Amino acid sequence: MFSHVMVGTNDIERSKRFYDAVLGVLGAGEPFRNVNATGQVRLFYRHDGSSFCLTEPINGEPASPGNGGTLGFKCSSPEQVQQFHDVAVAHGGTSIEEPPGLREGKMGALHLAYVRDPDGNKLCALYRPK
Repeated sequence: MFSHVMVGTNDIERSKRFYDAVLGVLGAGEPFRNVNATGQVRLFYRHDGSSFCLTEPINGEPASPGNGGTLGFKCSSPEQVQQFHDVAVAHGGTSIEEPPGLREGKMGALHLAYVRDPDGNKLCALYRPK
């Protein structure tokens, strides 16, 4: 459904260190670095047919997280959910909501972990057993 997701950052190098580690858990490699015509740096992580992108805001205003927004990352196991969480926290993220683990609900069983990146963007690691 999505070709890419892009979030803003106020410190592109701090975000690169964070996302290199966190997205590395999922198998993403080094991002493609682009500098646009007006000088903002953008990073493009490509993995499994999708792109996750970071950008310095092109309007010159500070980056800010979306209120109510969450970016979900598909994991291949409950262990990978935990690893995503732990690596995120070790690299400047903040654990939020309930501790990582199994949640039972109307959509069935899900293994979830929620963190905020160093810019405050809310991330979810999710594994849905088949």
